[in-house]
Amino acid sequence: MKKILKLIFALILSVSLVACGGGGSNEATTDTTDETSEDVYNVVYLVNGNLGDKSFFDSAQSGLTELESQGRITLKTIELGASDSDKPKWESVMYEVSDSGEYDFVVLGTFEMADYLKNVATDYPEQKYIIFDDDSYVGENENVLNITYKQNELGYIIGVLAGSITTDTSVEHINEEPVIGFIGGIDCPPINDFLIGYIEGAQSVNPDIKVDTRYTNDYVDTANAKEFALSMMNDKKVDVIWGVAGNAGNGAAEAILETDNAWFIGVDSDQEATFQEELAAITLTSGLKNIGNSLVWVFDELDAGNEYWGTHVILSLADGGVGIVTDKNYDAIVSDEIKATVEEAIKSVQDGTVKVSTALGPDAIDVPAIRDSIRP
Repeated sequence: MKKILKLIFALILSVSLVACGGGGSNEATTDTTDETSEDVYNVVYLVNGNLGDKSFFDSAQSGLTELESQGRITLKTIELGASDSDKPKWESVMYEVSDSGEYDFVVLGTFEMADYLKNVATDYPEQKYIIFDDDSYVGENENVLNITYKQNELGYIIGVLAGSITTDTSVEHINEEPVIGFIGGIDCPPINDFLIGYIEGAQSVNPDIKVDTRYTNDYVDTANAKEFALSMMNDKKVDVIWGVAGNAGNGAAEAILETDNAWFIGVDSDQEATFQEELAAITLTSGLKNIGNSLVWVFDELDAGNEYWGTHVILSLADGGVGIVTDKNYDAIVSDEIKATVEEAIKSVQDGTVKVSTALGPDAIDVPAIRDSIRP
């Protein structure tokens, strides 16, 4: 039986896919030991895509950059690209950095790297690896730490917000139709984990709500998401769209900017803070995975003498591993009544009053059936 860990993060409501993998099991606890290390670790971050997504990869980079600025690590970031022609080098570069012996830790993320990591970690048992947002081979390699996030809980909070505001016609861009949108990356369990929470959160405030769900089938093609968003707004009267497709999802924001008919909700990072001014103006909030914070936590734990190699750490809403941005546009535009509804939903998930269904693991819900039953 895996040991239960519990991560104590300060709850930050202005807190982070996007990726696909399996289900998981452990939470994390911090040790209160006062012993600390002054080691400076050599770290390489392998990005199976490119920075500048204003989302998933940037979130991880921000945490590592913070550690570097504190003098706690040296950092080399290698952007591997995300096209089909780039993918053959993902494993070879992982082998190269492992074989070099230069790095204390190799950091990488998403299900797309899991099979490669399994091969490399097996061949280099002395090298330590940290993979975020994936739990494909938990416990199979004692030199790998898996970190995942309860995106279903995050989805629930975003769904409560979207379901509450979609008929509040006092808000600019909002029409009377109870229809909201979800643009995901790949149709797979972790993306659908966001979705099932989104649906359940929206239904908790309006059982009759409809959710238009579409997938870009990658995390880079903004044109696809833009086309989907235009169709959602023009054909289904969608007025709130959550983009959960990495950089691809930002195409929905571009469509909204052109039509001025809806609000965009970002993912992983605070996209309102990273977008150019025009796109920021139509971004209502962002649902965040605190990937950067989780990586900082790993090094805090290492410095305190606590190691979790070969285990799986799962970060929840109660841990501060996921959350929602509550300043800027959210604060200015969302009514006090809806803010109170969102806050109550957060508390209910944190204290366990609300149990959000999942698309992951043995308890996975039938996502296709629920998704199809709620389509507009």
